[in-house]
Amino acid sequence: MQQEIRPLVAVDIIEQLHRQFAILSGGRGKDGAPIITFPEFAGFSDIPDEDFLNVVTYLTSIPSLEAASIGFIIIIDRRRDKWSAVKASLTRIAGAFPGNLQLVFVLRPSRFIQRTIADIGIKLYRDDFKMKVPIIMLNSVSDLHGYIDKSQLTRELGGTLEYGHSQWIHHRTAIENFAMTVKTTAQMLQTFGTDLAETELPNDVQCTEELLSAHTDHHSKLKDELKLAVKQGATLLTCIREPVTRSANSKLSSDELENVATVERLLAQLDETEKAFDQFWTKHHLKLEQCLQLRHFEHDFREVKLTLDNLMEVQAGFADIGDSVTRVEHLLREQKQLEEKGQEPLEKAQSLALHGEQLIQNNHYAVDSIRPKCVELRRICDDFTNETKKKYDILGKSLELHKQLDKASQWCEAGIYLLASQAVDKCQSQEGAETALVEIEKFLVTAKEHQLSNPKEILQKLEDVQEMFDKRQVSLKKLAAKQTRPVQPVAPHPESSPKRASPKITRPAGVGRHCNSPPFLSFSHIINELIETERVYVEELQSIIEGYASEMDNPNLVHLIPSALQNKKEILFGNLPEIYEFHNRIFLKEIENCIENPELLARCFLKRKEDLQIYEKYCQNKPRSEALWRQCGDSIFFQECQRKLDHKLSLDAYLLKPVQRITKYQLLLKEMLKCSKNSEGTAELEEALATMLDIIKSVNDSMHQIAITGYEGDVSELGKLLMQGSFNVWTDHKKGHNKVKDLARFKPMQRHLFLYTKMLLFCKKREENTDGHEKTASYSFKNSLKMSTVGITENVKGDNKKFEIWYNGREEVYIIQASSVELKNTWISEIRKVLTGQLEACRGRTERVRFGSVAFLL
Repeated sequence: MQQEIRPLVAVDIIEQLHRQFAILSGGRGKDGAPIITFPEFAGFSDIPDEDFLNVVTYLTSIPSLEAASIGFIIIIDRRRDKWSAVKASLTRIAGAFPGNLQLVFVLRPSRFIQRTIADIGIKLYRDDFKMKVPIIMLNSVSDLHGYIDKSQLTRELGGTLEYGHSQWIHHRTAIENFAMTVKTTAQMLQTFGTDLAETELPNDVQCTEELLSAHTDHHSKLKDELKLAVKQGATLLTCIREPVTRSANSKLSSDELENVATVERLLAQLDETEKAFDQFWTKHHLKLEQCLQLRHFEHDFREVKLTLDNLMEVQAGFADIGDSVTRVEHLLREQKQLEEKGQEPLEKAQSLALHGEQLIQNNHYAVDSIRPKCVELRRICDDFTNETKKKYDILGKSLELHKQLDKASQWCEAGIYLLASQAVDKCQSQEGAETALVEIEKFLVTAKEHQLSNPKEILQKLEDVQEMFDKRQVSLKKLAAKQTRPVQPVAPHPESSPKRASPKITRPAGVGRHCNSPPFLSFSHIINELIETERVYVEELQSIIEGYASEMDNPNLVHLIPSALQNKKEILFGNLPEIYEFHNRIFLKEIENCIENPELLARCFLKRKEDLQIYEKYCQNKPRSEALWRQCGDSIFFQECQRKLDHKLSLDAYLLKPVQRITKYQLLLKEMLKCSKNSEGTAELEEALATMLDIIKSVNDSMHQIAITGYEGDVSELGKLLMQGSFNVWTDHKKGHNKVKDLARFKPMQRHLFLYTKMLLFCKKREENTDGHEKTASYSFKNSLKMSTVGITENVKGDNKKFEIWYNGREEVYIIQASSVELKNTWISEIRKVLTGQLEACRGRTERVRFGSVAFLL
């Protein structure tokens, strides 16, 4: 494994730097060339080659690339030394100096003899030094001042440049240490960000709280590290600028200015890193907080639902209506207690549903999970409230009836007592008889107060109700004897319902094929078929949601759920809860109202055209759901759920029900239309059937659309998908010889076309086997044409099934052959509508920009 090559830093050669045999004072030549000084150093020749090379390499790496590219100026101070030292220094520098040299100044020995030797030596050995730059021998520092300004030379060289070697080493070490701190901090932030991005959201409140707390603590520690790093950089910047701060006359050297720029750049980099990290953390923290809100919401939902379900179960057990006033009053008190007991959970449910709506309004990421629970909470509250009202109503009527019965009984007992108290012997006389008669007449006057109110009306109501049942019984017996059945039920499996078997209703096989029976009878039985299958369908959806989907949130079964299925309930079930709520709360009730008025059925489908579009979303998710099922379908979790529900078939059989249901509607509407030719309501039935066919086409088109691969844009931005289908396609390009291959194509290409309002896509259909399952189609994107730039030729000579699409003055032409003339005409009609609509829109925009007598063309 290759090791990372790390550049030299001051701390690596700190001992060699402290020896001060070479320094970078910060001075510059007239053209900005950096100056490296080799001061007088007694043991210069004894310095190991490696130490010398490291120091010189480090010093040449410090100036900016711009300054280093000018070339370095070397000053060798050997005024107190001998010619041999000068020679050794030049030889070593010539052999090992790693930078670009510009000039070499040598302050030669000051003693006369050594100076003479140096003059002779430099002439004799100049070529031996192998330097391609001038070597200028100087007698004194005053000569040096003629080449380099005093302000760029240190005091040792007669200049005014302030230089402290220990301080220079301290600044270099601090700068490099700060750079390493910035790098380490950025790496820590990146590592933490990666960990956050890869973190899976927990499924319970406690784990979510712990994860949020852990991430928040880690974030706080990293923020503290950032603050320390910024403080370190600010302190270092202050130290470098300290001479200027202390004295207004002081100026920073070029190297010190570069140090300032380096620290400021590192601080800016640190600031950018912090801002990027803060943006990421804000999003992640929001996601965690929303996850915690969701887990609290789900926990509260389970608790409230369990409490309300128990109350509903207790309420369902209150079937007794009482057999006396005392009993009914006792039942009313119990009902009152149950109502009071239910107030708190009802308020909690309403508050929780309101909280869920607030989460949705605040753009919570789990809207599809929260909304069905809000709907379920309100449904349970409504059911409990309505059932309580019914119980009060029934018990109130029962109490009134029993009070009337008690009054009647008391009146009867009082009458019997009166008759018994009238002695027969006393009634033998006229006076006695008159007295008894007066008593009886007085008692009879109170009959109206104590008798049952309107007993005949009650009896008449009973008779009326009995007669209604009798008539209905006769009608049902006649209908059952006819044995009519309009269509065969569409179902992929023999099991009709996961909760109960469908009632065995025998129907004649002839209806739906010949329609020989009266229209009303056929309508009636088709509606019965529709309602019965709709009820079974709703029960099936309910069993799936309660028996499978809800169990995925059951903490007792979490250990049975495969890891691949974690947090993927929405993928497996799609928008099934939304479909269930629509059918259970709306559609089933509306078609049940059509029992007595069959002519209203078509209006139900027309009225709910937009609502039925929910199946498009379900079918678009179906491939993802099936792929997930193939991966996890054999898990113990699903086996346990199936066992509890006592299902003979596995979950995937029931997940096909929504797809089959929309086909069932189409078949039933077709059968009704057959039995209503030229009768009232036929037009509405035809429109309803057309609506269902449009929905099925839209679902089918969307299923093809999601299989498009390779298109880099967003298909949702292409407008509405109008048509899709497979065609033979030839191309005719007129751009030159770069299209020879296409010009020579005699065999047509097989292309699948997708027509949108803004674009026409050309794709190649591919079929692949998926893990041994049936072939799945995908559409590989090949080309696209903007509808705003195309033209169309509706007829191609020699083949009435061909038409042309072209653009840019027929620069490229696509000859398209449909499988039939009808299909060709349908596509031409849709394309013509798109082009006409674009033309009208263009005209409309032109008209809108007219102002006064001037028209601005778009």
